[in-house]
Amino acid sequence: MRTSKGFKNPRAQHGFQGRTCSIVGVGAYVPEKILTNAELERMVDTSDEWIVSRTGIKERRLAAENETTSDMASLAAMRAMQNANITPDQIDLIIVATLTPDMMFPSTACLVQHKIGARRSAAFDIEAACSGFIYALEIGQQFIMTRTYNTVLVIGAEKLSTIVDWTDRNTCVLFGDGAGAAILQHRPDAHGLLTACMGAEGDKAELLCMPGGGSKFPTTAETVANRLHYLRMDGKETYKNAVTAMVTAGQEALRRCEIDISQIKCIIPHQANRRIIDAVADRLGAKPEQVFINLEKYGNTSAASVAIALEEAVRTERIKQGDLVLLVVFGAGLTWAAAVIEW
Repeated sequence: MRTSKGFKNPRAQHGFQGRTCSIVGVGAYVPEKILTNAELERMVDTSDEWIVSRTGIKERRLAAENETTSDMASLAAMRAMQNANITPDQIDLIIVATLTPDMMFPSTACLVQHKIGARRSAAFDIEAACSGFIYALEIGQQFIMTRTYNTVLVIGAEKLSTIVDWTDRNTCVLFGDGAGAAILQHRPDAHGLLTACMGAEGDKAELLCMPGGGSKFPTTAETVANRLHYLRMDGKETYKNAVTAMVTAGQEALRRCEIDISQIKCIIPHQANRRIIDAVADRLGAKPEQVFINLEKYGNTSAASVAIALEEAVRTERIKQGDLVLLVVFGAGLTWAAAVIEW
């Protein structure tokens, strides 16, 4: 079904009568502590020039020792609720996307439910690494469209500082902590989330992983000594696959909506590496002014990355009602996703 605004709503095809689903409020939280490149120079053999030239990152936020993923998720959630004028009792479902949960179980979403007082909501986590927020948006949307629930809270939150090897100069410069949240509801006369393309390439799982702590390598003195509980990454191969995956996902999302990249007001890519962002934007044919980047302040916050950037873009009025927005991400797995939204 082609709309009066010149794009197709893929979800309106084949006579489907489901409700539309819109993001009606966003919120974000980043910790107070800032770790600059200059400080990293004193920790590992690196330099500000090396980090900026290869990644675009100037600083990142680190959670306090007693600050958990669920703490950050809850603060982002409460800000999203405030912006959407939503009370805790209105929330039907909480989905938290994270690869750094407070604990293996129960889910971080259950801990968030308690902290924000959403007593009547269902709650669960998903883990799709950096792609998690878009995966969670698509999952949450299904509950709105099918009228199962009226209000869904989606959160991307990470405390990556707990799994970063601070002796590895190739990875420790990249990551930071934070959380972003979105409230999903049906908004009459709005198309909202138009489409989401998701995929995975499990044969590339070892490019970015944390080997220890699961059933394959349960925690032992040996796994700790071998540093298996820290993030590991093949940077060169991750870069190549990330660009290809994000471009493919972005092009497919645009194709489904039958729109050109020029119709997108704001592109929010995964904030992982400036070189990746520039390469993806170039291959999609985007102009620099279309691309929103806050990587230099926060580094890669995994599942929180796109969510934090989306909140800032909305708050600074880079996105206004009626604008078309493209979110595009990749993550460990290798996972990838893209979404087109009418704001």
